[in-house]
Amino acid sequence: MIIKPRTRGFICTTAHPDGCAAQVQQQIDYIAAKPRLEGPKKVLVIGASTGYGLSARIAAAFGAGAATVGVYRPSKSSETRTASAGWYNSAAFERKAAEAGLRSFSVTGDAFSDETKAKTVEVIREELGQVDLVVYSVASARRVNPKTGEAANSVLKPIGGSYTNKTVNFHTGEVSEVTLEPATEEEVAATVEVMGGEDWQLWIDALRSGGVLADDATTIAYSYIGPDLTQPIYREGSIGRAKDHLEATALRIGGQLASGGGRSFVSVSKALVTQSSSAIPVVPLYVSVLYKIMKEKGLHEGCIEQTYRLFADRLYGGGEVPVDEQGRIRIDDWEMREDVQREVAEIWERISSDNIGELSDLAGYRQEFFQLFGFEIDGVDYEADCDPQAGMPESSLRPVRE
Repeated sequence: MIIKPRTRGFICTTAHPDGCAAQVQQQIDYIAAKPRLEGPKKVLVIGASTGYGLSARIAAAFGAGAATVGVYRPSKSSETRTASAGWYNSAAFERKAAEAGLRSFSVTGDAFSDETKAKTVEVIREELGQVDLVVYSVASARRVNPKTGEAANSVLKPIGGSYTNKTVNFHTGEVSEVTLEPATEEEVAATVEVMGGEDWQLWIDALRSGGVLADDATTIAYSYIGPDLTQPIYREGSIGRAKDHLEATALRIGGQLASGGGRSFVSVSKALVTQSSSAIPVVPLYVSVLYKIMKEKGLHEGCIEQTYRLFADRLYGGGEVPVDEQGRIRIDDWEMREDVQREVAEIWERISSDNIGELSDLAGYRQEFFQLFGFEIDGVDYEADCDPQAGMPESSLRPVRE
């Protein structure tokens, strides 16, 4: 079938297997061109199919020669419907890992469930013995609590009062004002339950009790802080409370692992185009302006560039890992440079529908959004017939039977 992008708001409902494979190859090529990483050898990535999780798996495997286990939701295609981009990304990764002689396994199931954790422990025990790096990169708007069976849904809202600022429809380029009403206490609590650190802690507990976490293992999760203009909707909003919980969890896990030489960190990343960030009002406009400035200064990074720098210069650079006063690794350091943020603020005051093409990189934002789903990739023939049932090596699959 010939696959075209179909959008619904900030969601693309189709994905292109060849485009996703091309993007995975681009990340592999980037890592292959860099100095070899003196990094982990047996790695678990929870949320491995897109974004930072996918990049961490690629960097560990193709940069350090690590064996990997990736956990992500199943999303097989049919003759008339495409699979998700994450499924195609993972299929491409598994094929390339097999070609390179790297050991890799995919556990497909709900990362929040006890069944998926148990299956993953079983796979690690049978295939790798133990893991020395655990990357937690789960992004979800909904979580079913494995203990209570109750579902919680996260919200992207300010706390304590409404918030009004500029936003953009990145499909049309229309800049407008948006007002967001404050979250209730119940909504804040639900957001913390979904996006906080509870599930990360449960994963570490399951791995330790199963005997598959090396004594000196490192574990890492991802956070974001951002500039002053997004603080009310992000860091000071409902999602910020979840990130506070995540960062507190990192410190707690670090204390639990310290006796064996283990480490736990949160890495604060830069703003990027992701499906999650596209859903947050104000953020797409900010990212479009930020991209223009950082590209002009030669500072722009995507997931794979950020991940390589995280591994090479921070986690496995030798010596003590540099952290801020809250114990966080800061890979957002280039985004938060004073000159970058000053220029963002100056443009923000002037930007409108009339000048957005001149004052921002909205075109780049839009292209990266479609690239998340395998579209608008150089060298891919989107008029050619392709098979939506892109092959996943069956030898790598370890599905969870729930």
